[in-house]
Amino acid sequence: MPENRTNRLLRPETLTALGIILVAAGFLIPSFELRAISALLPAAMLLGLIVLSLALLLSDQRKAGAGEHATPMTQSPKRVIGAFALVVAYALSTDFIGFYASTAVTIPLVAWVFGYRSAVGLAVATCIVVGTIWLIFDFGMSQDFPTGRLWQN
Repeated sequence: MPENRTNRLLRPETLTALGIILVAAGFLIPSFELRAISALLPAAMLLGLIVLSLALLLSDQRKAGAGEHATPMTQSPKRVIGAFALVVAYALSTDFIGFYASTAVTIPLVAWVFGYRSAVGLAVATCIVVGTIWLIFDFGMSQDFPTGRLWQN
């Protein structure tokens, strides 16, 4: 039992939850310096991440307290690494080719990598997501997204 207690904070879900909380809190601080309308979405998403991570942390610690063994976070680490690489590539492509173009390419690519193969479904999902973002933020709130370094003068 003492061995289980010393490793309680080293469980994969606990480490993941703590990491997400720290990173989200780190990004939340600069969002308070933005205009209220600009900070609304990032702050809401980051707070949501923190709340969900706290729920994961509490759940995993309850399991640890009950003596359940920690299971691996994933059965396919290559898929997780690939997803992380796609997120990094998306961030970089947003900087270079802009938000809308990057999003229109990334949504179907990520879905394809994770096994969704319907071309019609991918096209519809991409149009819905990109169109909704444009309607809410660009059209409704007059917020501009990055256009990309390649298209700027």
